[in-house]
Amino acid sequence: MLMSGARALVEALRREGVQVIFGIPGGATLPIHDVLREAVEEGWLRYVLGRHEQCVAHMADGYARASGRVGVCTATSGPGATNLVTGIANAYMDSSPIVAITGQVPRSMIGRDAFQEADIVGIATPITKYTFQPRSASEMPYVVKAAFQIASTGRPGPVLIDVPRDVQTEEADVEFPERVEVRGLKPPRSPHPLQVKKAAELLLSAEQPVIIAGGGVILSGASRELVELAELLMVPVVTTLMGKGAIPEDHPLCLGMIGMHGRGEANAAITKADVILAVGTRFSDRSVGRFDTFAQRAKVIHVDIDPAEIGKNVRADVPIVADAKAALAAIRDAVASMMTRRPGEESPWLRRVRELKEQFKDRYVAEAPGIKPAKIVKLLRKLLPPDAILTTGVGQNQMWAAINFEVYQPRTFITSGGLGTMGFGLPAAIGAKVARPDKVVVDLDGDGSFLMTEQDLATSVAEGIPIVAVILNNSSLGMVRQWQDLMFGRRFMAVDLKRTPDFVKLAEAYGAHGVRVGSYEEFESALREAMSMDVTTVIDVPIDPDEKVFPMVFPGRDLSEVTWG
Repeated sequence: MLMSGARALVEALRREGVQVIFGIPGGATLPIHDVLREAVEEGWLRYVLGRHEQCVAHMADGYARASGRVGVCTATSGPGATNLVTGIANAYMDSSPIVAITGQVPRSMIGRDAFQEADIVGIATPITKYTFQPRSASEMPYVVKAAFQIASTGRPGPVLIDVPRDVQTEEADVEFPERVEVRGLKPPRSPHPLQVKKAAELLLSAEQPVIIAGGGVILSGASRELVELAELLMVPVVTTLMGKGAIPEDHPLCLGMIGMHGRGEANAAITKADVILAVGTRFSDRSVGRFDTFAQRAKVIHVDIDPAEIGKNVRADVPIVADAKAALAAIRDAVASMMTRRPGEESPWLRRVRELKEQFKDRYVAEAPGIKPAKIVKLLRKLLPPDAILTTGVGQNQMWAAINFEVYQPRTFITSGGLGTMGFGLPAAIGAKVARPDKVVVDLDGDGSFLMTEQDLATSVAEGIPIVAVILNNSSLGMVRQWQDLMFGRRFMAVDLKRTPDFVKLAEAYGAHGVRVGSYEEFESALREAMSMDVTTVIDVPIDPDEKVFPMVFPGRDLSEVTWG
């Protein structure tokens, strides 16, 4: 059928089931937005107008993580496209499926330094799974179909579609394929039976086994299989930051997060393990500490859908390149068929693990005067529904949440892991609320992180997307300050934010509700009120700048070298 490139693009998005686009228009995307206007009027599309392009990318990311569907964002050429870069890189590091659509100068002007021209294809290639720049309107259906397939197949990730302006207006005869072949893109692999057998034998012979659940468990929907295997073997489970929620954190076998700010019992267990089953994790430095000392006495079974991750940071004694859900199910079945002892039988190792939990349970929240951030986080967990979604900024707030906020369901804890992007929490919460309007969505943030993207409070208010933002306000760049305190002899530099701004007045200026609390009772009252309101609420929680996140493993040290302050 004959149609313009812009219309072909929008029709292809409709056929992919896209219901929401987060974006900001500009000169190089006007033809696309002219067609999007019709889609909004027809009722099949919601367009969320952001206030900064970085934020619309984070919104698409939060939407994808909360829903499991591909998130879509759009920006104009030049600075619009380059402003998306941080959000795209964030999605890439955390394997989040988004499709970013940018405008570009006309084909005849590419490479001539035209107004608002940027080589976004070249810029984004290292931080995407693939980039497209269609050179004719007839290519649009294939490009969109392929982009969504690439973003969501195998290890998920971002894909960029950069559309020259004259391709948007050009008319051509287009066909919409039901499916496309993408060279080099392979469907999720089933685990090799021999490797599954080896893994099962190792786990059954282990005296002190531990399972590490990474973000890949959540991405593949493998939480049930993970819990079934753990309960069959009675093996303790630790998670990475991205794996929080892969197993309910109130489950008796869950020890919580490992790593630089991992829970004491989780780090202690992983350092004592003789067999480690790591599923859907890339063994990042923040999770394992020193690569050269991690798991020295353990046999490692590494399951990952991306073969590039196997053996990259930590050796794999039994490598399994496969989808996490399929691999865990296969290992579970193999273990069940080989097991000679009674399923669910408790071992001396499990009793030792329980002792570790008891040993550390009172060390996370100190009873002392003033508002303690860890206690605020625990109170937040107590007050929120079990299925509430928590997003976080980056810094101390993120680690207080990771340590103290129990997550009971997959896709209800959304944070920036690999890139550590300050400012992620607010726009991610907006995206998550659009994906799950029936859920309570809270952004737990720090004042430094919140200020990086606070302008999109305007989006939450203007677009009717009510969330709750809880700001742990120490008037400083808290994590940097903590490092300067502990590692640089309290020689503080460029970390004091000087009590600026007044977050209550800031919220009110945007049309949101703002409240400052000075006690746990006031916080509880403010949160209950916020959850009942149909407009965004900002809760300012002043805390002492000398509050620190513990436990902590200093950079370059082994997970056994934990400090508690």
